Amino acid sequence: MPKKPKTNPETGGPQRFGHVAIAGRPNAGKSTLLNALLGTKLAIVSNKPQTTRSSIMGVATIPGGQIVFFDTPGIHRGDTLINRRMMQSVRAAIEGKDLLLYVADATTLPDAAVVPESEKEALDALRKAREEHRVPTFLVLNKVDQIDDKRLLLPRLEAFAALLPFDELFPISARKGDGVDALRSAILARLPVGEPRFEADYLTDMPERNIAAEVIREQILRLTNEEVPHSVAVVVEKWEVKPNVVHVMASIVVERPGQKPILVGAGGAMIKRIGTDARKEMESLLGHKIFLELFVKVKPKWRENESFLNELGWQNKGEVS
Repeated sequence: MPKKPKTNPETGGPQRFGHVAIAGRPNAGKSTLLNALLGTKLAIVSNKPQTTRSSIMGVATIPGGQIVFFDTPGIHRGDTLINRRMMQSVRAAIEGKDLLLYVADATTLPDAAVVPESEKEALDALRKAREEHRVPTFLVLNKVDQIDDKRLLLPRLEAFAALLPFDELFPISARKGDGVDALRSAILARLPVGEPRFEADYLTDMPERNIAAEVIREQILRLTNEEVPHSVAVVVEKWEVKPNVVHVMASIVVERPGQKPILVGAGGAMIKRIGTDARKEMESLLGHKIFLELFVKVKPKWRENESFLNELGWQNKGEVS
């Protein structure tokens, strides 16, 4: 006989549980929003587009229930094998979810009533996915803290709503936390009644060595110029747990020989800085003392190398364009 759901001690209502996908254009702030909704850092954040390369799962346990979030790569045209697999990850993340958050950057509308063509293409892809999977969708208009004249927010929200019938509209600032609590409450209210399926302190299913690789890549995105970021992959070659320290050895993989000296820097200064900052961040996130070794390798056209993408975890489950 099914158990009666536990009640929420704060509201007296039932506990809720569900899965929520976060989608949107590159650099809309999806990873920043995920971290804000979780109340802790999980996804790496960068001001460079297409930072997230695969779906990241994060669990928020809050009064009233439990929400399982899935951050996804930015919706864009797939012109390389890795980009096509990123889009495959987006579509897979939407399937079977209870709710979808479409994150849009409020600052990208030059005219308050005109949505850019790139955003229209993303919304069209979203419409097709929604028709197939029938997922309720919220518009999350992010970065509103950067809009000085708040009277421009309503026309922006209306411009998006005219292109897709969103169930609810939320202007927020994920970076500052403005509107995040209201959004989280609205998400929970939309989810089915159900028991939490994870322990209260459970955060993610991402292995620690994958988190370490992402942290290293985050520091590369932060510290290097535009010539390097999208040509970089990080492979953790060694993960050895010792009594008082975890020994991590990782390779930074680039596509062109000229990119290697940029990452190494004069006298090894850049790779030392990347390693120092990554180690500190890893220790903060993972709670371990870390001994980190970094190496730079050149692997031409790795983004089109199927076996290498599989090694990174980009298994081929059917190509999409």
